[in-house]
Amino acid sequence: MSLETEAVLDRRRMRRRLAFWRTAAVLFVGLLLGALMFGSEDLSTLAGTKQIARVEIEGTITDDRDQLAMLKKIRDASHVEALLVFVNSPGGTTTGGESLYLALRDVAEKKPVVAQFGTIAASAGYIVGLGTDHIVARGNTITGSVGVLAQWPEISELLGKLGVKFNEVKSGALKAAPNPFEPTTEEARRVMQDTIDDGFRWFLSLVQDRRGINPQDVNGLVEGRIFSGRQALSNKLIDEIGGEAEAVRWLETSRNVTKDLKVVNWKPTPEGTWGAVTGEASQAAGNLVLAALAGMVDLGNLPANVGRLGLDGLVSVWQPAEN
Repeated sequence: MSLETEAVLDRRRMRRRLAFWRTAAVLFVGLLLGALMFGSEDLSTLAGTKQIARVEIEGTITDDRDQLAMLKKIRDASHVEALLVFVNSPGGTTTGGESLYLALRDVAEKKPVVAQFGTIAASAGYIVGLGTDHIVARGNTITGSVGVLAQWPEISELLGKLGVKFNEVKSGALKAAPNPFEPTTEEARRVMQDTIDDGFRWFLSLVQDRRGINPQDVNGLVEGRIFSGRQALSNKLIDEIGGEAEAVRWLETSRNVTKDLKVVNWKPTPEGTWGAVTGEASQAAGNLVLAALAGMVDLGNLPANVGRLGLDGLVSVWQPAEN
């Protein structure tokens, strides 16, 4: 093989190597930018730019470890002057509301925290609002629904008709009671009611301590009624009618937060650096799948209770009656 031929082959191999590494670099940069776009913090966060952190609490509230870790990061971030919590949730588990309440009070020890209620902020969603220093809601926001709930089905009669008998051996009469496979005893119902009442007293104490009102003086509050934003304002359940602009203005005028700071969205990040990148990439891919499925599945026709079937423990959630 001539020297000229070898030189040509070497150049070709070099071009292939360069093309490979250029492609790899482009893919890496694209993945990194995608993680930044869909991840918990944008470029201004990474650069340490002074800002107001914005956190969204939407959908069913549960005890979310990643979410709590994010709030701790916000508390300790020196470039974050304040926290704005956007709440759009009918509620969720009582422990989920409790963990968020405590995390927000922890943040409030270092920097001001304001809540902005969206379409609905009821039950555990309202508990989240109680964890902030100031609550802003729209005039037609659904809020309130102060209370605790426990529900379980009973299918013992159905099993009897099918000829199915459920047997069990347990250590005590109240172990795993109530359960759906047998009629609820009065003793089991009493224990559940005592547990519900304990959680309800805790919820009412939050309202009394944080809002400075006697819950008994607000018509319908202890019965678990909902309120519009305007009604909530007149009953001192919230502080102001408005949206994000009003929430930010309160931070600037009442808590001396620097004016015209950028409001930066923060989202929970899975633990581990590589998990954060791959997790966000998976989220982007999942969004594409959901968009493709949207044309085939009418999500609006799914039963309203589907999202709550997996909730364990006591529940603080507003669920309107279905006709």
